[in-house]
Amino acid sequence: MAKDTPRFFHLHLVSDSTGETLTTIAKAASVQYSDLRAVEHVHPAVRSREHLDRVLEQVDAAPGIVLYTIVNRDLGAELERECQARKLPCVPVLAPVLEVFHSYLGAPQSQVVGAQHMLDADYFRRIDALNFCMAHDDGCLPEDLDTADIIILGISRTSKTPTSIYLANRGFKTANVPLVPGIPLPEALLQPTRAFVVGLVASPDRIVQVRQNRVMELADKTLGDYVDRDQIAREITYSRNLCERHGWPVIDVTRRSIEETAAAILKLYHEREEISESVPGHG
Repeated sequence: MAKDTPRFFHLHLVSDSTGETLTTIAKAASVQYSDLRAVEHVHPAVRSREHLDRVLEQVDAAPGIVLYTIVNRDLGAELERECQARKLPCVPVLAPVLEVFHSYLGAPQSQVVGAQHMLDADYFRRIDALNFCMAHDDGCLPEDLDTADIIILGISRTSKTPTSIYLANRGFKTANVPLVPGIPLPEALLQPTRAFVVGLVASPDRIVQVRQNRVMELADKTLGDYVDRDQIAREITYSRNLCERHGWPVIDVTRRSIEETAAAILKLYHEREEISESVPGHG
């Protein structure tokens, strides 16, 4: 094998639903092996022996690791037997988690296929939050910011919008407001608000890099102040001072992914909620 030939392995994801859960778990595991490339074969909606047989034909054509989430125990057991006969690893990825739930709760599993995708109240809450997020992106509709769960502040290119969308997908009504020196905050932020307000900052070098990439995509490439490091440093100082005056927490997103930033925001959000519940009259 040539040195520059990428090494790879086949990964079969067998699900009786959409396969979304498996795909997420597989990605989390496969990224730990950066020198190897996972060739994913997703097999959704596998709910019959006939369909399973077709999946096994594809496994025979490209042998590899088999991960599955199948509620039907007989069908899952059959998949494991077939993989064992082929000397292939076969893992029911949710089994250990469900076993812990069963042991702790002492209640039987409902065995509803694709239960996490049912149109329940949580689903509609996420849709409502996403609609809210889109309507309140980049400072839009400032008059009803108080109806938000979370308000994200930050200068340009501090990942406000993608972080807002991620939080909205978790069911939190999230608005984001750009901070620009010399432009006053929306009136709603100058009054006490039920929303949790948080500021995002990043290092000047990081923002310079992101803004330069953004400018390259635009027809107008004369935005000198927009990518000037000293100006950006002043904007960051302004952001930090503003948040400090109002008592709003600040999160540095320089080395954080969107998911990590959202997790940090939710940690602070829930801590505030716990304080509000424990202190009479608080908030």
